[in-house]
Amino acid sequence: MTADALANPQAPDREAGWRDIVAVIGTRALGHLQRVAAVIRPLGWIVMVLAVAAWVVGQLLGWQEVAVAGLVLAMLAVICALFLIGRTEYDVSLDLARTRVVVGERAVGALTLVNRGVRAILPSRVVLPVGAGRGEFSIQRLGPKQEAEELFTIPTQRRGVVEVGPVSVVRGDPLGLFERAHRRDEPVALYVHPRTTLFGGQSLGFLRDLEGLPATDLSRDDVSFHTLLEYQPGDDLRHVHWRSTARTGIMMIRQFEETRRSHFVIGLSRSPRDYRTDDDLELAISVAGSIGLRALRDSQKVDVRVQGRELASDTGKQLLDSLAMVEPSRPREGGISALAGVLAATMPLASVVALVCGSAVSAEDLRLACSRVPFGARAIAVVVQGGIDQPELRRIGDADVVTIGALDQLPLALQRVLA
Repeated sequence: MTADALANPQAPDREAGWRDIVAVIGTRALGHLQRVAAVIRPLGWIVMVLAVAAWVVGQLLGWQEVAVAGLVLAMLAVICALFLIGRTEYDVSLDLARTRVVVGERAVGALTLVNRGVRAILPSRVVLPVGAGRGEFSIQRLGPKQEAEELFTIPTQRRGVVEVGPVSVVRGDPLGLFERAHRRDEPVALYVHPRTTLFGGQSLGFLRDLEGLPATDLSRDDVSFHTLLEYQPGDDLRHVHWRSTARTGIMMIRQFEETRRSHFVIGLSRSPRDYRTDDDLELAISVAGSIGLRALRDSQKVDVRVQGRELASDTGKQLLDSLAMVEPSRPREGGISALAGVLAATMPLASVVALVCGSAVSAEDLRLACSRVPFGARAIAVVVQGGIDQPELRRIGDADVVTIGALDQLPLALQRVLA
């Protein structure tokens, strides 16, 4: 500690206090400068730099014309900056008629701006971001308590989730030197669902009952009766069939088929290597959605899985929302055969497994994928190959494999499988 510090013990505290004050002032000043810089567009920076450069060059070299040009540019920048003056305190509401549409449909919405103040708001521009693009609306002068409504439509060319908003109210000059934007409202998610097709007929090959679905596995204790067997030590006496025992003189025991809950599992490959074109991947997603919706209408438990994660599929809306967000996977996540192995490990009690993939999958990989489905489950594979006119049906091992070239071929293809 120095002699000055010993003589005045409060000096270090005052120095620290001054440093804090300077830091706070510097932070606030920097924030104001950043807000000021945010309203200057690239053309505005160019005009201001040229104005300063022309003035300096004109003064140093005695070129009055250049100095006057600098003054003119400076006056132009000041006049353009005056256009930023004014209120933009609208109450903004963004309303989409539907937040879920099918790809190809148009989403319709309305943008409402209300002046709640007691003074008029000068004309301004409203910017509505829509995904990677944006829409612009010119709002005329609004008097107190007046409102303006702008209707818009959003074309949907591809499946996905589009973020609409947030709305920005923009004030700027005619030359585009300055622009002041105020964000209003919150963004809205627009779900663009894949196309699906409805089909009737059999319940995807199932006979449903209250307790479950009979399987080919036999059991000593269940609800689906299969046959009678001679009593063996250890059998449950509750299942003795007394009428047959009295008739034959030999104690007979009921044997049952194991039943399991109707559990429909869909494995959708999103690996680009499994498809020849991007359109085939979109068709596969539509196929998975169509099959899943039909299974849900049949009151079955439906699980949908892609590489890396399981999709929410408790309801039709959840299923389509999840499919709208499906993106191609990375190569290290594997193809349809790896996905089938994951299904067998995570969902061993599945009743039916439907594998959906593209025509780029080799016959060996498809055979391996079908062989990996859970034991006792029925395997159906749907291969998409754009361009074929009629669905094709074949068997690989114990699995039924159908190849389709368009979504409207799916009902006929499944009808052939379930016949």
